[in-house]
Amino acid sequence: MQVVKDPSAIRVGNGESGAAAAQMETIYEKISRFISDNAVVVFTISGCCMCHVVKQLLFGLGVGPTVVELDHDAFGRYIHDFLFQLVADSKQQPVPAVFVGGKFLGGIEAVMACHINGTLVPLLKDAGALWL
Repeated sequence: MQVVKDPSAIRVGNGESGAAAAQMETIYEKISRFISDNAVVVFTISGCCMCHVVKQLLFGLGVGPTVVELDHDAFGRYIHDFLFQLVADSKQQPVPAVFVGGKFLGGIEAVMACHINGTLVPLLKDAGALWL
């Protein structure tokens, strides 16, 4: 499994004015709270085949993830920026992005690796997304 990162640690720091930075800070705090308040969150883009695969795997396991399609969400651009910062040090694409139990699990590679090695279901159970 990929190293867990704390979404609340991500901050805006790209030279924006004080007011704009404060507004972005608030948006990032809301995103972090949203991720923490849901057992499984999947950020996707409609039409993305890898996003579809991740959603189908989770649905097939009996998980009802909270799915946010960034191209249909009013704050999609800001969430996408958040995800880019989250994966900045890796070669990973920002979507799909899967959060389990308030922690960043990763994209398609991390989810599939956890599924194959048998750690995904226990992780989902610990987060309260599965009751079996």
